[in-house]
Amino acid sequence: MSFSVGEVVAVRGTNVTLRVFDESNLETLFFDGKKYKGVSIRQYIGVKRGFSLIVCVIEGEYLDENRFENDDNRRRYIRKVEVKPIGFFEQSQFYDGVKLMPMIKDKAYLLNESQVIQVFSQGAEDDFSIGKMLNEDIVINLPWQKIFNSHIGIFGNTGSGKSNTLTRLYSELFSRYKSNMTNKSMFLLVDFNGEYTGSQLISDEGEKKSYRLSTKNMQGDKFPLPSSELWNTEILALLFQATANTQTPFLNRVITKREKYENKPDSLLDYVISTFYSCFVNSAQNKEFLIHLKVIASHLNYPALSEKLDKIFWYSKDEKFACKPRQGSHWEWFDSSQGFTDNLRPILDGVDVSQIDEFDELVVRINVQLLRDLMHGYVQFEHIQPLLKRVEASIRDLKKIFEIKEAADADFKLLNIVSLKGCNQAAKKIVPLLLAKMFYQKHRDSINNPPDKTLHFIIDEAHNILSQQSSREHEIWKDYRLEMFEEIVKEGRKFGMYLTLASQRPADISPTIMSQVHNFFIHRLVNDKDLFLIDSTISTLDKMSKSLIPNLSKGSCVITGTAFDLPLVIQVDYIKEVESRPYSDDVDLEALWGLKDAPDCGAVTH
Repeated sequence: MSFSVGEVVAVRGTNVTLRVFDESNLETLFFDGKKYKGVSIRQYIGVKRGFSLIVCVIEGEYLDENRFENDDNRRRYIRKVEVKPIGFFEQSQFYDGVKLMPMIKDKAYLLNESQVIQVFSQGAEDDFSIGKMLNEDIVINLPWQKIFNSHIGIFGNTGSGKSNTLTRLYSELFSRYKSNMTNKSMFLLVDFNGEYTGSQLISDEGEKKSYRLSTKNMQGDKFPLPSSELWNTEILALLFQATANTQTPFLNRVITKREKYENKPDSLLDYVISTFYSCFVNSAQNKEFLIHLKVIASHLNYPALSEKLDKIFWYSKDEKFACKPRQGSHWEWFDSSQGFTDNLRPILDGVDVSQIDEFDELVVRINVQLLRDLMHGYVQFEHIQPLLKRVEASIRDLKKIFEIKEAADADFKLLNIVSLKGCNQAAKKIVPLLLAKMFYQKHRDSINNPPDKTLHFIIDEAHNILSQQSSREHEIWKDYRLEMFEEIVKEGRKFGMYLTLASQRPADISPTIMSQVHNFFIHRLVNDKDLFLIDSTISTLDKMSKSLIPNLSKGSCVITGTAFDLPLVIQVDYIKEVESRPYSDDVDLEALWGLKDAPDCGAVTH
């Protein structure tokens, strides 16, 4: 037990008032070889009650208006502090919650460092730490088992240190336990700004894979996409934003036709040839069909066929297709079986469909299916035309960022970084959703009960994909995107899938998603909407900790959630090694403009 610094003078419910002695006002005290922090706001103090020590947090301080004169006729004021019980020690063991209440005249004592550590280590047995308590300057171990077994939110304005916290948190995890995670866990980080594509988080290339995706050219990395995921109606409807009533059933017919003849050799070529035959050898030919036939030819990558179709035109007089004759030759017609066999079939027989990729095959099958549906009156062209335009526009980008494989599991490492820095806005919207859906459904369908594997999905700058504010996309598609992540955040825990969200604007993120986040690392936030959301969403955050959030310094954060009995305010250790911290340092203008030598380490990480 330390020395007494005061006594209880009032108890009103859970609000307790202490009279403290003058000498306790010092910043640091030493007693019996141990270091103590003096009495001040947000410090912790113990009140002796029987064999228990009630732990209280100091919330306020004032001078009693009832002053008195001592023997030397000098006026003095009584210093009082307001405290609130948060737990208690019994037999040297700390317990959270209020079991006992102080009584008047009970003595108050300072807590030494070992007692403070015991209060805030939250039962953490391993030496897992990312920083020190802000006031006490004491290293606190975090209960990493409870943190990573939950959904995590890391929030703060730009420059407040959230990227440093994200990096510090996962770097500590990997440095300690990566050898134990092999074949048991996988981490997927969606990186909108390319901050983690170096040696951050894990420096061992054998445990980390970075995919630098780019829609600007074909030189970027390609993310492996299993063939089964591409030939999936739900995925295609997602990729091309298909409407539910007409376009999604149309895509389903494309998939069904492919599955029906998938094991038949040359089935695609036979399908293409029969479609060409139906379009040309038809008593009621349609001149619009030629446009789609040319699209098919271009994606078959067979120049001879494209050249032939370029020569074919619509002969208005007879309302059928014809080919301009060469000098001295006869006109070519295609309205009979013999005409088709003589003039076009030999060219079609030379097409090698095995040389085209699956994205080209998809475009071919979509146009073939459209021609057949139009001929049989199954669809109206104006209903499907918007889908065709989205397919053509999307395929160009998808080819640049995805590589279709039969199986992609072997390509993934323990940590997989997907950088979207080089992608356009459309890709930045669709890729995270596609990855979430693909990995979540596969993980959900493959795990046992209870889960024997975990999947950790990390999204930096999460407001880019989880915002309800976007007005540039169709409402139906936006709802689908949010519903997908809401399902993961609500149902993923039971399947061993966990989200980590880092964002500058938590108020932009769906309230449903925010309400399901378990543990929070909150850096400085000054926007009223963000502060209101934090206030209304996080029930474990006390009033005093909330008041600190707008004024936190760089790297400081409030930690609270289901893994913590009490909120913590810590200073996260700054990562000094340039190669180990994310690419988000402030620009040093003095060094940039040659006013001083460039430093070895950059500025504070965002």
